[in-house]
Amino acid sequence: MSSIVRLIQNENMKIYRRPGTWVMIGLIIAAVLTAGIITNLSGSDESTDWRTNAQNTIQESEKILKDSAEGMPKAYKDSLKRDIALNEYRLDNNIPPLERGSIWSFMNNSTGIVVLISIFTIIIGAGIVAGEYSWGTIKLLLIRPASRTKILASKFIATLLFALFSLVILYISSFLIGGLLLGFESIDQPYLTYSNGEVTETSMALHFVIEYALASVDLLMMVTFAFMLSSIFRSSSLAIGLAIFLMFTGSQLTYILSQYDWVKYILFANTDLSVYFDGSPIVDSMTLGFSLVTLLVYLIVFLLLSWLLFTKRDVAA
Repeated sequence: MSSIVRLIQNENMKIYRRPGTWVMIGLIIAAVLTAGIITNLSGSDESTDWRTNAQNTIQESEKILKDSAEGMPKAYKDSLKRDIALNEYRLDNNIPPLERGSIWSFMNNSTGIVVLISIFTIIIGAGIVAGEYSWGTIKLLLIRPASRTKILASKFIATLLFALFSLVILYISSFLIGGLLLGFESIDQPYLTYSNGEVTETSMALHFVIEYALASVDLLMMVTFAFMLSSIFRSSSLAIGLAIFLMFTGSQLTYILSQYDWVKYILFANTDLSVYFDGSPIVDSMTLGFSLVTLLVYLIVFLLLSWLLFTKRDVAA
């Protein structure tokens, strides 16, 4: 156990000694700060009548469901039903939506920066193995007494630790910057979730912890995919390009194919676990357990292929 800990420490040293790594961390904080400044300058929604907006949204959604329900994609139909239920609950219980210019609205928008973290982690994961080949240090690495399995595992764990560190930086910076620039007045506002046709209230702070964790599922799968490509083809550019391309197009392709039941076996149909807590899955027969098992199978396949190619390859060849 101590050997793999030392290997992980060594890989972390390689990652954090690079100036590019701290540039990535700086860009994450800069993105949050820029978003906070823009939000602060644009003001809030206090002048808008949220009740009127909620009633209009209900009427428009009900009209669309009535006029175009037949042939409408299930995902879009469920989205309209969710909007109706949430807005009716807000009106009945006098709970306004997240106001633009509030700390929680800002943190909600900041979850989009997880995509930036995904890109940065893909770059780290794609280069952590392929870089050893391109730099010519792979032979020096493999002559160590540690097994190839431990070496590969340490590289993967170090990549995930970078992703975790980046997510913590994002969460803390978005909360502090949002609070300092926009105020902490709405900190006790509840979050409304929609699941199985029912609306419930939850803690906003807990919601965003879960939101960041759920957003990292797609990050985990695409980073593992890039890590696998890096181990197989020894090309960081191929791994980065293909992983980022699928990250941005996979969900759209899944949505287009949502009318087919077999789409539930596609990776990208299962990466958004938030639908089981606040929404509906893309296929009725899908459950949280099914998605978790499907993701685990993909994860095992990606890691198994990485291990097989890395441990069996003749480096001298």
